[in-house]
Amino acid sequence: MTTASSRPVAIVTGATSGIGLAIARDLATDHQVYAIGRSAEALAELQQIQHIEAVELDLLDNQALKNFTDRLSSVAVLVHSAAISERLSVEQATPEQWQKQFSINLFAPAELTRLALPLLRKEQGQVVFINSGSGTLALAGHAVYSASKFALNALAHALRTEESENGVRVATVSPGPTDTPMNRKSRERAGDFAAIDPLAYSTPESVAAAVRLVVDVSEDTQIADVVVRPRRDSAKR
Repeated sequence: MTTASSRPVAIVTGATSGIGLAIARDLATDHQVYAIGRSAEALAELQQIQHIEAVELDLLDNQALKNFTDRLSSVAVLVHSAAISERLSVEQATPEQWQKQFSINLFAPAELTRLALPLLRKEQGQVVFINSGSGTLALAGHAVYSASKFALNALAHALRTEESENGVRVATVSPGPTDTPMNRKSRERAGDFAAIDPLAYSTPESVAAAVRLVVDVSEDTQIADVVVRPRRDSAKR
């Protein structure tokens, strides 16, 4: 893995599709981006983009996370975009399904952040958690996903206070309905095959623009919470 670069280093998880891919592409305009994912085909395509190094990594493998961060000398931006969503009610969800979603949506970001903190402190860098409208309003049938995202909000708020004296800034960017592969699969599982209304769903690039706003904020301040909603907003999540 190449680490020598005059550019500030950014790590983006979930970078092979949807919001994570849009964020990685945008940050690569002025950062050296380590784009983390598991799809070999998508990673090979990412590797062709200048200033992006594609990293195949299982976010649930704690030793692999440590090996990855140990190879880096600095981190200016850490964006947690990887997530999974399955529509499950409390009645439907098994302990294994609770564990699966919390492991990806909460435990993995917490551990990667912990490992990267010394590097982030060195650069007085930024941590950006990609949350969801479901992280502030839980809807019927989204119990597990919403609970994991509520918990991710708590993680971000606690981390912001804990790292304030170390100069590390922490932001949460919460998109509403967004036209991503994960969202399309969720709609299909629910039997909704209607065409997506482009005004009722934000694009991944719009969410990436919100992350860019956070990253480019002046040195004297930080943006703590950003909510991104589609123009035709049902305000349901």
